[in-house]
Parts: sequence; C-alpha cells; structure tokens
Amino acid sequence: MNHEHEPNPLKPLLPEHSVSYWRDSTTQPDFPPLSESIRAEVAVIGAGIAGLTTAYLLAKDGVDVVLIEAADILSGTTGYTTAKITSQHNLIYDELIGTFGEEKAKQYYLANEEALSFMRNFVTQYEVECDWHEEDNVVYATTDEYTRKIEKEMKAYDKLGINGSLLQELPLQLGAKSAIKMSGQARFHPLQYLNKLLDEAVRLGARVFTHTKAVDIDTDDEDKPKVKTAQGHTVTCGNVVVATHYPFCDNLGMHFSRLHTERSYVLGVTTETPYPGGMYISADQPSRSLRSTAYQGHQLIIIGGEGHKTGHETDTLKMYGALEQFAKEQFVDISIPYRWSAQDVITLDRVPYIGPITNKHPHVHIATGFHKWGMSNGTLSALLLRDLIAGRDNSYAELFTPSRFHAGSDIKTFVVQNADVAKNYVKGKMESINRDPGELQKCEGAVVTMNGKRAGAYKDENGNYHVVDTTCTHMGCELEWNNGERSWDCPCHGSRFSYTGDVIEGPATKALSKMEWPEDFEEIEIVSRDKPIR
Repeated sequence: MNHEHEPNPLKPLLPEHSVSYWRDSTTQPDFPPLSESIRAEVAVIGAGIAGLTTAYLLAKDGVDVVLIEAADILSGTTGYTTAKITSQHNLIYDELIGTFGEEKAKQYYLANEEALSFMRNFVTQYEVECDWHEEDNVVYATTDEYTRKIEKEMKAYDKLGINGSLLQELPLQLGAKSAIKMSGQARFHPLQYLNKLLDEAVRLGARVFTHTKAVDIDTDDEDKPKVKTAQGHTVTCGNVVVATHYPFCDNLGMHFSRLHTERSYVLGVTTETPYPGGMYISADQPSRSLRSTAYQGHQLIIIGGEGHKTGHETDTLKMYGALEQFAKEQFVDISIPYRWSAQDVITLDRVPYIGPITNKHPHVHIATGFHKWGMSNGTLSALLLRDLIAGRDNSYAELFTPSRFHAGSDIKTFVVQNADVAKNYVKGKMESINRDPGELQKCEGAVVTMNGKRAGAYKDENGNYHVVDTTCTHMGCELEWNNGERSWDCPCHGSRFSYTGDVIEGPATKALSKMEWPEDFEEIEIVSRDKPIR
C-alpha cells in the first residue's frame, strides 16, 4: 500500500509516526470477535508467528482448534521484527555449552534449523510470495574483547558441527575486527508468509476470533481448562497454548519473575548505494543489525539496534537518531520512509520457555522468551507444542521446558533482575517532583501531578488532552512516558499502554484508569517533560 509519510521539519529524515513496513505493505484479513462460549480440543491464544503456526499444525493434524487474538491478526511483535530466519542468535553457542552442555547446545541449533527447514518447505510447497531469500548471517565484532569471544564461538561451532566460518573482511564499512558466518540462513516478508499460513489454517478448519482478549485461565477442572475472555465468554478445551508473547496468566507459574523485556529500534532506509547482500549483527555495543528487502522496485535496508529494558528510557527518539547517524555513515543520499520499534521477552538463560506452564498444569502450555529471534524460535515452538499436545515424544522437550532452573547462573540472573524490578517500583513511588507548571505542547506527553496524584497526560494533534493513572494494572509499578512511540511503558515487567490507556503489550490485561483534565491549568504540575518529534 506504500504508505506516504509527511516530512519532519526538525528531523527531516525521520518519519513523523512509528509505522512498520511489514504492516504497512500488507493487509490482514478481518475475523469476528467471539460472541458466545464455545468448546474446542485446543485453544491457542495469540495470533503471532508462534500462535498461527501452532494453529496451522494442529489443524493439519485434524485437531479442532480455536485461535483467539486480543487485537487484529498479526498486530503484535511479529509485525515489527527485522525478519531474519537464522540459528545464529548472536554469540550464544559457547554460552549454551557452558550452561546446558554440548548435547543440549547442539539440540538448540538443530531445533532452529528444523524450524528454518519447515518454513522453507512451506514457502516452496505453497509458492508463497514473501520475498524469501537465502543468505549468510554474520555476527561481527568491533573490539578486541568481542574478537576473542568470536574466536571462542567458532570453537563452539566446531564442537557442535555447525556450518560456520571466520571472516577477516566484510563488504560493509562496519569497523569490524572479526566476524563469524553461518551459511544457509534466510530472510523474508513475515506477514506475507503468515497470511498464507493463516489461509491454510482456516481452510483446514481452524476457527479464528479477533478482538477477543483472554484475561484468565480457569484450571479447576485440570483436564478441561477454560479460557475466560474480557467479554465474559469462555473457551472450554482439552489444551491451551498461551502464545501471547508475554504470558498473561500470572497465577500459573509466576513467570514474570523469570522474564524481562527489552525494546529495540528499526529504520527502513533507501539509498543509491548498492547493498552487498547478507545479514549482519554486531556482537558488541551499540547493537547494529542490517538486512535488505524488496521495496518499490528497489531495496529497503532494515537497520536495527539500540536495545534497552522497557520503560528504562523516556527519550526513545534519541535511539532512532543514533540509527539515523549510523545509516548516514554507511550509505550516501539516504531517505528514511519507515521507523518502528519492537519488544522482546528474554528468559533467565536466554533459551525460550516452551511447554507446560508448570508440572501441575500439564494442559496449559506457553511459548515465550524468544530473545529477539522470534522467527525461528516461534516456529520451533509450534513444532514442539504440536508433538506435546499429541502425546508424541520430542527430543527437544527437556531443553525448552519452562520448569527448568540452573542453580548457578539462573539464581544470579534471577536476583539481579528482580532487584532491578524492586528498585524501579520504589523509584516510581518515591519520585522527586520537579515542578514545571505549564501547558503541554501538541503531540507531547508528560508525567504530571493532579490533585496531589501522579498522572500521565498527553496533548494530541487536535489539542485534546488524554490523562491516565500511571499505575500499571499488572503489579502496580509506575509507568514512564515513551516519546518515540507515544506510549506509557512499565519499567518493571514491560507492559505498555497507549496514551488513551489501552493495553498495547502484556502481561497487563486491564486498561489504565482515565482521569479528567482540569480546566484550570494551575491545578497540574509537570513532573517530567519529553518533547515531541516535530
């Protein structure tokens, strides 16, 4: 559809709004919301790559499957990826050998390769037009420290029999001192691929309902869990798959204490400079990721990076600015028709949690913690869950089980992460107010006090005010303004809300309370202010 973006007078290269190229260049089908209580053999919650692939595989096996999505189809993280399909998840295999041992490290590689193979075969079988290209994936280092880590990673490749090699030079001027390549990887247009997967799932009998938010899972009858929706309906089933990116069911497993979320940023760049091909990502910081895709008869270079914990940065526009500067250094005569950001969930040991949510709840399954590599990890989740639900043995089940815990490394990470959550909880409640009375500018958000209470205010393009209670509805942490996405973000567990208070990202399921903006501006005080992009 080639969305046109207005130029920005202050930052002429950056688009005014955050818009994903993948979503802007495709149209997703509409499905009705669930309007009554129903039954199914399996209920899949979440229509991203993990949920859609699971629904397709189950329907293909003849299972009566229902797929429900809180918003539109493919409106979540899958639509905001860089869409690399690779088993080279930065520098991970030396670490996996240390944490899991060689056998399970090799399983991690093989599971991701099987996911890539499944996707390749699906594209070939159905002749899916999704800009599928097979390319090498490369991790590069710009420092001596990470050069040594790349050398250790190559030794891990040799131990595990991974098809990789060291590179001394790259075709891009990235300042690389060394690099490691994994051959036979791929890139694609994720939503074009998943639209075809969805078509096949529906053709095979999967029932799909959108704008149907799951808010709880009743496990009183362990063999017949019930998914409860915000509209008051239920889906009674034999198995539930929670593929909501971040599990929303806190009462089962308490996984919020073993997960954290990070945001990262993406530019879609056009240039007259020929792109040499290949997919690249830096091992050291600041993180940089590059790949290309077809765009209006030319190429759109997808540049990503600048990751940080969700809610820990308020001036996120500077992240886009850093990527813009990097793009200018790499290419000449650039334009930037797109910018967007993504959210990723990360486990204690960087390996996804896939399988029964706890040993006590064998019929409720989760797939989460893809650690920024959701295309392969999301697909392997579906392949594994299909076998678990069917009662078939799967050699990868133990590796990915959500019940695992490594006494040494996991405890340290667990303590650090939850101490950080506690610190941010207290910080939000004890925030020192820097009073700066005045009105908000258009397209500006700020934390304010209103009648002595912390609140979040946003003034939209038409001059209307939107004021919400900034207490996160998940566990009560105080939200921070995100000026790049115009959202309220939680620094504790990563929930995100629109400026009107609606949930964008879980684990929160309940919207923020709205507050009335006072006619007398002297009643409010600005606590923190973030200028709009324009």
